[in-house]
Amino acid sequence: MQIKEVDTPNGVLQFEIRGEDVILNGYRGKDISVTVPNEVENKAVTIIGKKAFLGCKELQELFLPDTINVLQEWAFACCSHLEKITLPRKKLTIGQGILKDCHKLQQICLANGIAQDVSFLLAATMNKLDAFYLFDVVAAGTKSWLEQWDARMFLLMEQEDMEGYSKMLLCGEEDYGSKENNPDYYIEQRRREKVRLAMLRMMHDMGLTPEKRQKLLDYIQTHKKGEASEETWKVVLEEHGDEKEYYQFLIDTDCVTKENFNAMLEDMGDYHTEMKAFLMNYQSINLKKEDIFASLEFEL
Repeated sequence: MQIKEVDTPNGVLQFEIRGEDVILNGYRGKDISVTVPNEVENKAVTIIGKKAFLGCKELQELFLPDTINVLQEWAFACCSHLEKITLPRKKLTIGQGILKDCHKLQQICLANGIAQDVSFLLAATMNKLDAFYLFDVVAAGTKSWLEQWDARMFLLMEQEDMEGYSKMLLCGEEDYGSKENNPDYYIEQRRREKVRLAMLRMMHDMGLTPEKRQKLLDYIQTHKKGEASEETWKVVLEEHGDEKEYYQFLIDTDCVTKENFNAMLEDMGDYHTEMKAFLMNYQSINLKKEDIFASLEFEL
């Protein structure tokens, strides 16, 4: 057995050479982006070892070479800022919890090519759907895989909002007296989870049927600003406050109306000035146009 260290711009990768296999056993450093080499000492890097990147909080992007065959347990777990990981598109041996608690993960890209929409959906199998069986880099993007993805999504979305609340209390998963134990707070968080799923699928709609789209649209609109519950608006404002694509999504799904427009601006307060300007421009061109047409119809 031989240990070999390879420098990165702001850290070190540690490899173990064992026969013909090279195992990446660990990383220490403060890199935002890390690219794992495809060989060390003229031998292919084939295994990402157990807990190799565990708890690397600065890491945002990780590129793995096509030579990788095995991802061992908790290889990338608790990388709290990891947003994107690139894997080879081939059958991999995968250990448990490889991406556990990587809550900011947005994309799992495949080095041999995959539709961008699918990279977002593949990441969601780990941190939104809790569906390890869908973490299949070979099948990802196929018709069958998309159908299974949607089936899992609707299973979660059709659950009662109080589903799991009693179990949480009985198991003592939250501290007594904490806001998480409040049923209203619990319901709101469950609805936010469903909104996130619906938004994700509609924004990355490869293979989405019109019937499924309508079901998602109905849910999104049921929770827009001005409804009895406003989780669609809260998710956009509080989690994507300066991201234009999410405000455009609200516009495209008729969640910005002349009835709720002023209340939305009031919620934004003195923050998100560019997005306020974006909405105000939309309002001046479109919502006022509706008023003009309505007045013309009245005059006629």
